[in-house]
Amino acid sequence: MSNIIIYQTADGQTQLEVQLDKETVWLSQAQLVDLFQRDQSVLSRHIRNIFNEGELDEQGNMQKMHIANSDKPVTFYNLDIIISVGYRIKSQSGTHFRRWATQVLRDHIVKGYTLNQQRLQSEKQKLAEMQQTVQLLARTLTNQELVNDTGKEILRVIGDYAYALATLDHYDHGTLTIGKTSGSTSFILDYEDAIAIVQSMKGEFNGLFGLEKDQGFKSALGTIYQTFDGKDVYPSIEEKAAHLLYFIVKNHAFSDGLA
Repeated sequence: MSNIIIYQTADGQTQLEVQLDKETVWLSQAQLVDLFQRDQSVLSRHIRNIFNEGELDEQGNMQKMHIANSDKPVTFYNLDIIISVGYRIKSQSGTHFRRWATQVLRDHIVKGYTLNQQRLQSEKQKLAEMQQTVQLLARTLTNQELVNDTGKEILRVIGDYAYALATLDHYDHGTLTIGKTSGSTSFILDYEDAIAIVQSMKGEFNGLFGLEKDQGFKSALGTIYQTFDGKDVYPSIEEKAAHLLYFIVKNHAFSDGLA
């Protein structure tokens, strides 16, 4: 979803609601008329020439958006198109808009990067604190023999859960390293065999176990066997198994009682 930022022309006579989306700004052709004070036919000719001459491609530089009071999508043009049109008609308004838009985008990118870094740092800190708390609790209770066998099993589950969260976090941020594997394999686990294994385990659990929500499980199986340039993306059994588990968990392939 795009954000809207108000731009005021250099003479202060015109205000435009500028769409901020996909790391650039967008104006409709009607807004270009207001910005450059040229007939729509003139602007249409310049935009058509920009595409025909190969200066810019249509793909990525124009898009359809739904706006209020319009029953049809409206075509919008990004900053590259706006700058090119401004150069062709030698518009001071275009120069003023380019400087304004460049500053807006710079501020947007810097702010977004800062917020993402802060969020990432906060998440890492919370995860680290939780792991330390779990480890301290487990170590203290176990050393002092304050829990029975059942309590120890619960602590083990909590510890494994914390480890799983940390592993998922490393995967999401591309910091998970691959250790020793058993090498490539030609074995393929098809959907029928895989879902039969899941169904065979239902007797060990109650409730919603093994109930598929959609085609997520089948899709996950297909994904781990995908290739690129004739080679497996996930060559070893360990990598296939790890990614299968990840895709199932992340995509909620099975009902968990919360849907």
